[in-house]
Amino acid sequence: MDLFRFAMLAQDDFSGDAGAAAAGGIALVILLVELALFVLIIAGLWKIFTKAGKPGWAAIIPIYNLIVLLEIVGRPLWWIILMLIPCVNIVIGVIVYIDLAKSFGKDVAWGIGLLLLPFIFVPLLGFGDAKYVGPAAKS
Repeated sequence: MDLFRFAMLAQDDFSGDAGAAAAGGIALVILLVELALFVLIIAGLWKIFTKAGKPGWAAIIPIYNLIVLLEIVGRPLWWIILMLIPCVNIVIGVIVYIDLAKSFGKDVAWGIGLLLLPFIFVPLLGFGDAKYVGPAAKS
């Protein structure tokens, strides 16, 4: 028997339980981190909606939260249809996040931060001292 075949057969003696357990543990940690970030973003959106005079619970309702967000930034509701079109939704997302930042008296850089690092900037906007100054798109 050659050395290569012996090495391959020697590796086959393990059942893989330890590797599966390690992968499961890593997957669980990743899931918990993602859940924590999701809760952080939802809490931040809840506060943003409340500051803008909208119901905070709207942050947890899919599609309706987009309607409320578009109302806050002053964009037309038919933009929801644009959000469903691939590639166009990226452009619309950039515009909406920049408008959201401007609606709270922040600059374009803050809007880019909302887009790229929402788990940091959304809670900062919601729990920070930023005041809602009105829909940015209508000014």
